Amino acid sequence: MKITNIKTYRMQVPLVRPFRIALGLITHAVSCLVEVETDAGITGYGEGSPGPLITGENLDGTIATVERLKEKLIGMDPRDMEAIYTVMNRTVAYAGTAKAAIDLACHDIIGKSTNLPLYKVLGGLSGEIETDMTVGIDDPAVMAEHAKAHVQAGFNVIKTKVGVDFASDLARVRAIREAVGDQVKIRLDANQGWKAKEAVELINRLNEYDIELVEQPVPRFDFEGLKFVTAHSSVPIMADESCWDSKDALRLVSQRAVDLINIKLMKCGGLYEAKKITAIAEAAGVEVMLGCMAEESGIGVTAAASLGAALKNITRADLDATFSLKELPYEGGFTVKDTRHLILSSDPGLGIKRLKKEMLA
Repeated sequence: MKITNIKTYRMQVPLVRPFRIALGLITHAVSCLVEVETDAGITGYGEGSPGPLITGENLDGTIATVERLKEKLIGMDPRDMEAIYTVMNRTVAYAGTAKAAIDLACHDIIGKSTNLPLYKVLGGLSGEIETDMTVGIDDPAVMAEHAKAHVQAGFNVIKTKVGVDFASDLARVRAIREAVGDQVKIRLDANQGWKAKEAVELINRLNEYDIELVEQPVPRFDFEGLKFVTAHSSVPIMADESCWDSKDALRLVSQRAVDLINIKLMKCGGLYEAKKITAIAEAAGVEVMLGCMAEESGIGVTAAASLGAALKNITRADLDATFSLKELPYEGGFTVKDTRHLILSSDPGLGIKRLKKEMLA
């Protein structure tokens, strides 16, 4: 089987409501959707969703990078992932979003060529995964109202954004805990918003409201600060922006700098690298959460959910981006049970049936 063409499409879909994090405001899901065509008549679907606030990439750059990679990949077997990645890494440095788009499509082809759903190809532990629901930064009363509505809809884990200032973060978490009651888990994500010593003090105060974990409390490059917070916090600390690839994962776990790692396919470059991160974390006794960019559609979420369902060391999921879109640019993929459980398709590959090209440019 050989790759004969790689087509790119621009997607821009408004969010149900604007989403604010410590780094800025997000109003639309923006992605490069791809079709990888083969001489066997099998087409794989993928997605590269650049998050400028996190990855520093943008849509024009992602599309241009996919086009550059296309020149090198045509004629290769999409099932040869080691060879595909060797070529991609030699062609462009970093560029995780573009690599993820191609990686997801190639994995979709692997599933279709074996007539297996992707979660079975990746490990097959389960065919479903439970996600939390995220509340963006806003007035405490508004955040509490949103959190309560999510719990009433069926979610039992709320992830809330913090990282602005001590008084505001404390008021937000207090309001959410009072709104959702004692039985709901609350996760915090500071998106690099604090300094190390400040984070320790804040986390100890915020844990008065029974916090499950805190994600990325300090700037991504501050590994020593992250290690300090982890050592001095009674709440488990998770790396997100500090873990881009398997090399970062090895550094984090070997230094015991974190208790948990959050993998995003758009950061690390797709499922191929995500599996390496998971293996390194598991060997060190560190559990993994799978996350997503707020700008993603359900194609990327379906791929992440497939990996999360497949492997036992992935114990948590923050795969709620699809719930924030006003419309989905594809047909197929996962279905939802009891609000929070993503049920993966039994169809081969990702289970994506087609792109709604009338929505794409």
